Amino acid sequence: MNAMTEPTHFDRLSNQHLDALEEETIFILREVAAAFERPALLFSGGKDSLVMLKCAEKAFGIGRIPYPLLMIDTGHNFHEVTDFRDFRAKELGAELIVRSVEDSMARGTVRLAHPGESRNVHQSVTLLEAIDEFRFDALIGGARRDEEKARAKERIFSHRDSFGQWQPKAQRPELWTLFNTRLQPGEHFRVFPISNWTELDVWQYIEREKIALPSLYYTHKRDVVERKGLLVPVTDLTPPKEGETIESRDVRFRTVGDITCTCPVESLAATAADIVIETLAADVSERGATRMDDKTSEASMEKRKKDGYF
Repeated sequence: MNAMTEPTHFDRLSNQHLDALEEETIFILREVAAAFERPALLFSGGKDSLVMLKCAEKAFGIGRIPYPLLMIDTGHNFHEVTDFRDFRAKELGAELIVRSVEDSMARGTVRLAHPGESRNVHQSVTLLEAIDEFRFDALIGGARRDEEKARAKERIFSHRDSFGQWQPKAQRPELWTLFNTRLQPGEHFRVFPISNWTELDVWQYIEREKIALPSLYYTHKRDVVERKGLLVPVTDLTPPKEGETIESRDVRFRTVGDITCTCPVESLAATAADIVIETLAADVSERGATRMDDKTSEASMEKRKKDGYF
């Protein structure tokens, strides 16, 4: 918006909405710091975790975030994202802890069915090992309820038992923003401060706050193949199959995860404002449109969550 232009009624309403979401997120981030002894913030370098980190910066200040950042690395992440993760953590003076699925594989706690199997689901094992190693009692994640049906069932403070499992029937009521944070030995919480945000809210906030993101989120040329309604990026990990035609397309990523299960969408959006407009017209969730591993049932995702998945 031009500095000489008066804000419109829509601009004021939009800012009030984003202010309310930001205020709720900051309140939750501070509540975690006050209620738990050893929390950590899950930080992948993706857009949702960068929005959370921006709110944490506002809540505590640069160099004063009171918990470490934790990433579970599959070893198959886009380098643009991991490089940006390292840069942002250093910029904020935050402690960054990285634990790798490959280390779990070396220990024998993760075994792949075949070398080409996606490591995405196996992050649960490495995450639970990190929780045990550092005795974390709360992990702050960037999941949102609008992403898919199983995540819509999450509480903001989501209880996990001593096995790291999510039990839907054991979740606690959250009336009037009062959170029951009592834990038995070995239990922990997953906390989701941006649960009530939507993909559109995230992009409007990124635009308003001028939050820098990895370049993959904006339009760029990339070799892809069409497969089962998705644009699969052509990489060493995801080569084309026999009979598939490689095309160079203008694409961007709506969500960024393991290379073996994350697909871009066709787009010319070069700015956050462009993506806001695209998101307004989208009729499929970002995960439904771009994640190969989410072409499963709600029950399957619930099982993964019960096994310790994010």
